[in-house]
Amino acid sequence: MDRFVIRKQKSEAVEEKRRTDKAKGSAGQATLLSLRRVVVLEDIKRWKCVLEFPYQTKDNLLEALMELKKKIPSEEVILSTKIGEAVRNLHTHNDKDVAGLAQEIHTQWETFIKEYRCKPCIEVRSDAVTEKLRGNARRLLCEALQTADDNSLAECIEREIFHESKRLINVPYRRTVRTLVFALKHKPEIRSQVWNPITTVPLYTFHCITFTLLEAWNAVITRMYNKH
Repeated sequence: MDRFVIRKQKSEAVEEKRRTDKAKGSAGQATLLSLRRVVVLEDIKRWKCVLEFPYQTKDNLLEALMELKKKIPSEEVILSTKIGEAVRNLHTHNDKDVAGLAQEIHTQWETFIKEYRCKPCIEVRSDAVTEKLRGNARRLLCEALQTADDNSLAECIEREIFHESKRLINVPYRRTVRTLVFALKHKPEIRSQVWNPITTVPLYTFHCITFTLLEAWNAVITRMYNKH
């Protein structure tokens, strides 16, 4: 029977399977979250943080806007989250690509809402217990950053931790929050680096802000152990 079996190298088999899966995926069934009218409120708020953060890079703005372009939230979501205001404020951005994409999204949402105002969208929300725990995490980050409770930087950091933890208050989420709070509270050099937009923003995107801080903290720990 073996003479009829054509054996391939593992790498070749994996590559062929990847191409096959990709071909099938293009014609496969869409997932619920991929539908335009299904919006995750956490994602909307996270993208809003990216758009409103001072000294934001062009790449980060375009990436957030491209994600928003894939969705059409309801009028209620646009108003309650103020994502519409965040997009509209970019109409006059000094970069024409950012301004043009923001205007395109605003027009797209406005047109759809006028035509389908009474048609509801599906909203995915977090439960009250999750929101309470996340609020506590933001408060701890604000204290570590030595800033006000409504600080946008603390909110952005927490939202990235939650996103990277697959929107779960799990062990990685709690561990990351504790590590960052300890590092920011007891290491002034790390805290000052976070607050300096000129030196920090170009070094990371919002998708890895927390993990860049963790790397900085790990480097400090390594130096401490090397001294002993």
